[in-house]
Amino acid sequence: MQQTQSRLIKSLDQQIAAALNPVQGACLMAQRAIALVRHGQLSEARDQLTTLHQLAFQHPHSSIGAWLHLAEGLMSYFTDFSSAAREKTQRALAIARTAKLAEVEALSLAWLAHLAYARHDLPALIGHAQEGLKVVGVGHHAARSRLSMVLALAHHYSGRADLAQAWYAAARRHATLDGDDATLSALIYNMAEMQTAQARHAALADASGRKPELLLGADSVKNFDAAFGGSAMESLTPILRAQTLVLQGEFDKARELFEQHLPVAMSHGLARLGSSLLADLAWCRLNCGQREHALRQAHEAEVELDPGCEVDDRAATHSRLAQVYEALDEVGKAAWHREAAEREWAEFAAQKKQWAEALEAAGLVKPA
Repeated sequence: MQQTQSRLIKSLDQQIAAALNPVQGACLMAQRAIALVRHGQLSEARDQLTTLHQLAFQHPHSSIGAWLHLAEGLMSYFTDFSSAAREKTQRALAIARTAKLAEVEALSLAWLAHLAYARHDLPALIGHAQEGLKVVGVGHHAARSRLSMVLALAHHYSGRADLAQAWYAAARRHATLDGDDATLSALIYNMAEMQTAQARHAALADASGRKPELLLGADSVKNFDAAFGGSAMESLTPILRAQTLVLQGEFDKARELFEQHLPVAMSHGLARLGSSLLADLAWCRLNCGQREHALRQAHEAEVELDPGCEVDDRAATHSRLAQVYEALDEVGKAAWHREAAEREWAEFAAQKKQWAEALEAAGLVKPA
């Protein structure tokens, strides 16, 4: 991976060099480690955190402890999306509140809202976002950009892309003021991912033609990351591109990307989406003339289908498998998956309505 050109990391390097004491320097180093994690440079971040743990023994201080717990939480999240991320971030929040560390408190709440969105825990997302917006300082761009992005994604997921736009704009503004290229990259990726997901849902529900413009989003992520030294989304971007190629009908190109990148992406946290992506791969194989392989891939998608995964992923899996089995003349299986898809899409529509109403009731419709 190329060396990062992140403006935030360069700024932190200057601040570390000018630190007035070991405690201040250690806190800045923890923030630098967090930035490295978000740029996908996990090995360098781990080395820095190991050094920081040693410094913490020499200079025990609540501020170092709070930043370290937050950094370790994000390391857990970006490494394997484990539940340890939430536990460590909650510990950072507890220390910050006890020691009255407003910056760490606001940033911890912002990341807890992000983690809640990732597991689709709407009450927790709303609670953390409301608390975070109450305590965040005017100039605390890191927390404001994260909270804004989470609320943009929540509105977008609820079907209110119109309301999401103001939150996306706020996230972009604060990330730019902070020189935070990792967040800007995440914004490009998440907006492209949401647009692709909605186009995919529409195509599965009712074939609506190709969506070549969606490739611009996937390509933008790649180009931005190339300019600034990579991001934590690096292993996921090829999967996003593969999904857009499926929508375009470019099945052979999509199949190659899935084959090359899907195993790594699933090991990096996309396992919960595995069934729908495997179903897409089965559809690609079928359209590439690999009928026997498509059948095996469809069976694998059925095995990987987790009843506990998100309802839209279940719906997408059933819809795609219905198409695959229908094309393979498996009439009974196609009908079963089609009926299952209808139930799941209906549940998804109800869930989106619930999200939209809850966000409005919580007063989180637009940035202040």
